[in-house]
Order: sequence, then structure tokens, then C-alpha cells
Amino acid sequence: MATRLLIVYASQTETGRARTLVDAAAAGAREEPGVDTVILRADAAGPDDLLACSGLLLVTPEHFGYMAGKLKDFFDRTYYPVEGRTVGLPYALMVSCGNDGRGTVSAVERIVAGYRWKAVAPPLRVIGAPSPAQLTEAHDLGLALATGLSLNAF
Repeated sequence: MATRLLIVYASQTETGRARTLVDAAAAGAREEPGVDTVILRADAAGPDDLLACSGLLLVTPEHFGYMAGKLKDFFDRTYYPVEGRTVGLPYALMVSCGNDGRGTVSAVERIVAGYRWKAVAPPLRVIGAPSPAQLTEAHDLGLALATGLSLNAF
């Protein structure tokens, strides 16, 4: 199986804050030549995509202190079809938030615990519009995930 980083994201628009973080992370990930980076909207991603990836980056806006409904739907649609087949999958999380993002992080972490995936970086929470420094953090997170996958470090 080819080394593949799957970026699953939810965003109301293709130019919003969450999508901006996705683009920055993907740019970083694509600097690692040994890794295929695939970006899918949460409503387009499914069990086969999870089974085909070597690592995962989840990106969601904060909606009312929770993850976007489309990311929750992704979890609902994929859990049973992949149950027990993605244990140990390395993942990271980015949250675009208007509040503090802690509720969103907590909710995602509770669900991900059921999949038994392995967090390989602390969640990146970006409050408000991403600053250049925060876009660099997103870029570096994508690069770190891809490099770790390429080196089989996770």
C-alpha cells in the first residue's frame, strides 16, 4: 500500500478559515515526496478512504462548541464499517474556532478513542482568522505528519 495522508475536513465554504488551514497543511504535506496527500470533504470521505490511508488529519470549524455536523456524520458513517481495522492509525486535529475550540477537541477525542487511533501531535486550535504564524503551524503539522508517515515513525 502506498503511503497516504488523508485530510478530511468540514467547511461551509471553499474559502473559509478551516479550508485555509487545510490548504496550508496540505502544502506542507506535499513537501514530503514519499507521501500521497489526499484531501476530501467530510461528506465525500468514507470507509474505503480510511482503510486506504496511512495517517489522517481531521480539520473542522467549531460550531456551537462542537465539531461541524459533516465531520460527525463522517464518524457516524465510517465507525462500524472500519471497526477494529484502523486501530493505531496516526492522526492529528486542527480546529478553526470562534470561541476556544476546547469543546470541539474534547468531542473529537472522545469519538476517536472509539476507533483507537493514535494522536501524533497536540490539537491545533486557531481562534479567529489564521495569522501567518498559525498558517505556518498548520503547514508544519502537515509536513510533520507526512514525514512521520514516510519514515514509518508512528
